[in-house]
Amino acid sequence: MYTIGIDLGGTNLRIGVFKENGELIEEQNCPTEVEKGPEYTIGIMAKAINSIKNKYQIKAVGIGAPGPLNPHEGVIIEPPNLRGWVNIPLVKILEEKTYLPVKLENDANAAALAEAKQGAGKGASSVFFITVSTGIGGGFVLDGQLVSGAQGNCGEIGNMIVNPNLDAYQGLGLNRGALEGHASGTAIGRMGQERLNITNGAQGVFQLAEQGNETAQEILDEVVNYLAIGIANIVHTVNPEIIVIGGGVMKSQDLILDPLIKKTKQYLYPSLKAVLNIKPALLDQKAGLIGAGLLPN
Repeated sequence: MYTIGIDLGGTNLRIGVFKENGELIEEQNCPTEVEKGPEYTIGIMAKAINSIKNKYQIKAVGIGAPGPLNPHEGVIIEPPNLRGWVNIPLVKILEEKTYLPVKLENDANAAALAEAKQGAGKGASSVFFITVSTGIGGGFVLDGQLVSGAQGNCGEIGNMIVNPNLDAYQGLGLNRGALEGHASGTAIGRMGQERLNITNGAQGVFQLAEQGNETAQEILDEVVNYLAIGIANIVHTVNPEIIVIGGGVMKSQDLILDPLIKKTKQYLYPSLKAVLNIKPALLDQKAGLIGAGLLPN
C-alpha cells in the first residue's frame, strides 16, 4: 500500500507518492494559481490523486497546508497566502472526489513529523520543530505521534509573547511583542530597512553582518535573544529531547546557531543546560511534502 502526500503552498502545489516506510518514489509539481480560486486548485489535486490511483494501490492522502485550519474537521479557515480560501471543507470535498480517506494538517506540523521520523529528530522520543522563515511556526511530535491540540493549534509559537513592552512591535494578526514579529525573516528584513536603509530583506542583514557591520550584528543579536526566550519557554513547557530548527533563516546558521544555543542556556534551569539539544533541520524544502505523506500512517 502507498500514500499520497500533498504540500499545498501559496505559490506551488507539490504532490508525492510514498511507500509505507515513508520513501518518496514519485513527485509532481505545479503552480497553485491561487488567483483562480479554491475550486480550481482542488480540481488539480483531485485529478492528480485519481490519476495516481490508476498506478498504485493508495490507502490514504495526507495534506500539509498553511493555517489557520482545523485538522479535526478538515477545514481550511482563512490562510493569508491562500486568498479566497475561507472555511473550505477541503477534506470532505477531496474524499467525495477521490473516494479515499484524507487527513489535513498545518504545514509546520507536517514538517515536524517529517523531521521527527526521517530528519534531524529521528530516533528521539520527543521532537519540537521550529521553522524560522517569512513567519515562525512549530510542531511537537511525541513518541512518533503529532500532537495537534484541541483546535489544531499546538505549536503556534509565532504568536508567543517574548517582548512585553508596550512599545513592542505588533505584526498583522499577532500579539504585540510576538516571537514572529521580532525574530522571523520578515522581522529581520524590517529592522534592516529601518536601521540600515536596505531593502533586500533578511539576506541583506546577514550579508552585512558577515562583513562586520555592527548594526547588522546588533539586529542578529536581538533576534537570537528573542528566539532563545521562545525556545526556553518551549523547553520548560514540554521538555523535548531535541529541538530541530529549519526555515530560510537557518540557511545562515553559521551566524545564528551557536549564539542561539549559548543564549538559550542562560534562560534555562541549571539541570536543563547540559541536556539542551538544538539541531538544524535536515530535510529542507522536502520536509512539508514528506510529512504530508507520513500523516496517514
